[in-house]
Amino acid sequence: MVKLRARCLLLGDAAVGKSSLSHIFYNDGSLFQKNYSLTTGVELVMKCINIPETNDSVELYILDSAGKETLVEGCEKMVRSCSGFLCFHLHETNKWGEPSLLCLVFDLTNEQSFANCTCWMERVQAHCKGLRVPGVLVGNKSDLSARREVQASVAEEWAQSKGLEYHETSAKEMVRCDAPLLSLAQSFYSLYQEQREIMQNLGPG
Repeated sequence: MVKLRARCLLLGDAAVGKSSLSHIFYNDGSLFQKNYSLTTGVELVMKCINIPETNDSVELYILDSAGKETLVEGCEKMVRSCSGFLCFHLHETNKWGEPSLLCLVFDLTNEQSFANCTCWMERVQAHCKGLRVPGVLVGNKSDLSARREVQASVAEEWAQSKGLEYHETSAKEMVRCDAPLLSLAQSFYSLYQEQREIMQNLGPG
């Protein structure tokens, strides 16, 4: 049995639904708080995800960061001070550091929040230095279809250009809120398997 650990950093503008998504995921879709106060720093939620058809699991430490500039700067200092916070490094079970995954969230009814995803990605890439970081782009508030400003095809094309998987969710209706983070856990596990195979092939014959 293998138990992996990874930090999942939630990024995106303020009020796009990052906290709602993380709390609904943590509570298995059983809770949506109608009145959320804006995150004022970094909130941590932890959940263990079992990988289907295996005895293995990925323990996600979900870091929900505020979308305010001054607080983002604080998060970046944390990135620089923690080896492997945004950059992927592989370790063996029970000797793990905590590499990171990326969940970038925008509001489907706010085109500017989508445009700002480019800036968020530039911040991530500045710290990753070309290393592979499994990530997803999440368009939240899909229930507000009449107010949609960002089409799925546009968001999906942008996500693919950045190497991200695209998901649409509705935190309010609790629709597909678990899909992005489950996908990240699976991607991280697959990457672990790939790296493990490479290391085994490099071992003595």
